[in-house]
Amino acid sequence: MEKNQILGLADGYLKPQMEYRAELNGEDMESTNGGTRESKGSPNLLQMLKAAERRRAQQSQDRDRLEVSKVVAKEPVTEALKTTMQIPFTGQKQEFNRPPTRTVRSMSQSSTDSFASVHSDTSDDESSPRDKLQKSTKGPSDFCIKNISQADFGRKEIEMAEQEMPALMNLRKRAGGEKPLAGAKVVGCTHITAQTAVLIETLAALGAQCRWAACNIFSTQNAVAAALVKAGISVFAWRGESEDEFWWCIDHCVGTETWQPNMVLDDGGDLTDWIYKKYPELFKNLKGVVEESITGIYRLYQLSKTGRLSVPAMNVNDSVTKQKFDNLYFCKESVLEGLKRTTDIMFGGKQVVVCGYGEVGKGCCAALKALGAIVYVTEVDPICALQACMDGFRVIKLSEIVRHIDMVITCTGNKNVVMREHLDKMKNGCIVCNMGHSSSEIDLAGLRSLDLKWVHVRPRVDHVIWPDGKRIVLLAEGRLLNLSCSTVPSFVLSITAATQAMALIELYNAPEGRYNKDVYLLPKKMDEYVASLHLPIFDAHLTELSDDQAKYMGISKHGPFKPNHYRHKLLSHIDKH
Repeated sequence: MEKNQILGLADGYLKPQMEYRAELNGEDMESTNGGTRESKGSPNLLQMLKAAERRRAQQSQDRDRLEVSKVVAKEPVTEALKTTMQIPFTGQKQEFNRPPTRTVRSMSQSSTDSFASVHSDTSDDESSPRDKLQKSTKGPSDFCIKNISQADFGRKEIEMAEQEMPALMNLRKRAGGEKPLAGAKVVGCTHITAQTAVLIETLAALGAQCRWAACNIFSTQNAVAAALVKAGISVFAWRGESEDEFWWCIDHCVGTETWQPNMVLDDGGDLTDWIYKKYPELFKNLKGVVEESITGIYRLYQLSKTGRLSVPAMNVNDSVTKQKFDNLYFCKESVLEGLKRTTDIMFGGKQVVVCGYGEVGKGCCAALKALGAIVYVTEVDPICALQACMDGFRVIKLSEIVRHIDMVITCTGNKNVVMREHLDKMKNGCIVCNMGHSSSEIDLAGLRSLDLKWVHVRPRVDHVIWPDGKRIVLLAEGRLLNLSCSTVPSFVLSITAATQAMALIELYNAPEGRYNKDVYLLPKKMDEYVASLHLPIFDAHLTELSDDQAKYMGISKHGPFKPNHYRHKLLSHIDKH
């Protein structure tokens, strides 16, 4: 076989390229094939236009010849290929020098809607849900959400979260038959995400009736809220509520004549505070309050100290499983995602101040340090400050470094941590955000003064501009960064959610007199039980104490293995502020 036959395809491909190159250089193929003529260099614009004109004329002639051959030959196979495979034949009309259009398989509408339903902030209908008649498939109902049609997409999100939340799924299997929450009417105010939906449906599986509102105006996943409503849970929440709508939702979640709660599950204390101020008579029927945030715990301790706490309350925030896993590992992973999604920032070499070195601050500092950031810490507690020093971080006052930092992250749970005087001194482009529960850590009132201009850049990202042109980047309007701006790890939330469920079961079933009108920590035995529910996913095998070892230690071989005062850590204690 001749060489030209072997390379026929290549020759056929290269020939037009050679011709075109010769045309651009003003040559004809005969002189080019002579092989001795020197190149004239790069073609100018006039030469390129002439070459293009010649090619168009040649294409027109080819098109005419093809049309004639089609009429004579009537090739059905060729026509079929053109129709079904969309092969761009020369005879088809197409613009000069434009690649043929390629048929691309697009995402299905359901896939697009599914993604948008959970992660998008906007909707074609921008009106407030409270101004619309709310209907489910069963007709008008007692709920207020963004869009009930997104329920199927939200169900998929919940099912995904269930795979990473073994403790709650275990509780459903072990206690579902006993219904330990039968008769319980739980009103809740937490983040409404796929993970909390697993908790809510677990409470329902254990016998409870539930009504829910959101504790954060930015964290609600609209599709998940729709899925909960479709499952029979009354939900009053949507992503992007105004401040007025936030309190309206809480009020409608609580203030109904046909349903009165006997248990409260709160995150931040807003729900408890609203009941205390507007519906104090409900405390007569309440068996207890379960609170999971440091901000809410502050409020409960204040009520307790002044003798105004009228029911037992369970402090889930300071349980070991909440502090060591949710506060530390959850924030360690999610702070980076929230910052990346909103700012696209690179952390290497950036100077960052983390305000507070409790468990949240520890997680944030460890994550930032691992990516090469230069991290400073502010602290009021000498024990936590010493921990920061031993972990390799410099402990300073914010005022000492504020002019040089690229980012400040608040993690204290307190108020007035970053004030206008600090914000005025920050350099252009400094990022300001909060990893604590409440937006009170940042002086938002100072940022809303008339001399400053706000420019909305993207969802949950605002530029606050000073008169001289300097701007800072404010994330989530000072609210919780990770749950407002990113997704969260389901497994860690499984630990916290299981702790909340156990606290509700304990308070609801406790005999009269076990708990007084005070704030209590979750019993150590329950902390250990929650931890044990998560070990099988790691194929972990606990060592068992012998009778002699248990006697030597003075404990039961089945636990609890530590006394209640043992915290598994040095506490960033709530009394420090």
